[in-house]
Amino acid sequence: MMSDREKSERYRQGMETRRSVLGDAWVDGAEARKTAFDEPFQDLITEAAWGHVWSRSEWSKRERSLVTIALLAALGQDEELALHVRATANTGASAEDLREAMLHVAIYAGVPAANHAIKIVKQALAEMEGREA
Repeated sequence: MMSDREKSERYRQGMETRRSVLGDAWVDGAEARKTAFDEPFQDLITEAAWGHVWSRSEWSKRERSLVTIALLAALGQDEELALHVRATANTGASAEDLREAMLHVAIYAGVPAANHAIKIVKQALAEMEGREA
């Protein structure tokens, strides 16, 4: 596996952005679980998602966070949704922002998708506050 020093500038920017959004502990864990099999995939998401899209200056991290959460909710990507809800501690999106995003999901992706996502959002928020949902 290549060291971070051997990776592209886009990768390095992506890793910095990824850490700022998801937190060092989560990224360190993901890096520790990386194998030769999934290293190309991890490099791809670090460069493309984090280095190119999330690192752009046109939207704030809060705005990107809300769009990401709404898309993940609409697609039923539960684990990624919970991860990005927890990341709102770093992006600045509030519980009120999340509520509004879920209302959009209900209208544009369907009530069942929003209903399921709301359960995940509530649970992740409760965990962040150190309480049960």
